[in-house]
Amino acid sequence: MSKRHWLLSLLTCAGVWSASLPTVGQALLPYTPNLDLEQLEEQGLVYAEEAIQLVRFRQYDLALARAKLATQLAPNQYQTWFILGSLYLQKEDLDQGVETLNKALELAPEEPGILFTLGNAYFQQKDYKLAAQYLEKGLKLKPDTPTALFDLGNVYLKMNRYGDSIKAYETAVKQEKDFWPAINNIGLIKYEQGETKSAIEQWQMAIKIDQQQAEPRLAVAVAVYAQGKQAEGLKLGEEALKIDARYSDLTFLADNLWGKRLLKDTETFLNTPPMQSLVKQLESQPPDELSEE
Repeated sequence: MSKRHWLLSLLTCAGVWSASLPTVGQALLPYTPNLDLEQLEEQGLVYAEEAIQLVRFRQYDLALARAKLATQLAPNQYQTWFILGSLYLQKEDLDQGVETLNKALELAPEEPGILFTLGNAYFQQKDYKLAAQYLEKGLKLKPDTPTALFDLGNVYLKMNRYGDSIKAYETAVKQEKDFWPAINNIGLIKYEQGETKSAIEQWQMAIKIDQQQAEPRLAVAVAVYAQGKQAEGLKLGEEALKIDARYSDLTFLADNLWGKRLLKDTETFLNTPPMQSLVKQLESQPPDELSEE
């Protein structure tokens, strides 16, 4: 499992909710008021909060427009740049997002939320050295952040620093015991290290926490099938793909940090006649039918 993007939680971490916002006037004046800088800045913060509310309703284009205006009216408030940068990342405009987030960081160099978001952005850009640098700095300031620890574990995994990766994941789980993605990814590392039994145990723990997650279920299916337990593996594989058919795509699995050994065994598993038949069946069904099963 790769990084899950928690835009709203990161915005909260940055403190935008604590901004003191003015009450918007109810009447239109018959003339253009002479607004001073403080009034303009307050209006910018109003637009920033509106952008956040629009994010809640997944109105990202409208939110982006509000956020851009907010930075124009309140350019000295890091929250406005942070919101705008986060929205660029949401729209997968990584370069613009990084540039904007760095403007926020100039205004608030010790703000953990900005550091965490930049770490995630650099991870997506495959600049793992910078990603680790920003995440580590943020965690020194705010160590009790499971999602940031999860991000750092992912970065270390890509850097082949497996021991550090497992330590980051385990720390995340200590802080949030039901954080199944971290448990799942420990299994991914264990499998690459040849510790199949331990990997299966991790994935089974993840399934116990959330039975509606396809990833750990498919991982167990592949692992037990490779052990010769074909009937059990095929049954679990069918259950997993009916939950989320995207996991039949090896590229998707690689993007979710599945390693070479697991991908090789998964390819063998998915090429079995029962799995091939199931994948074709799922591909022919409309998405709404899949969600009803």
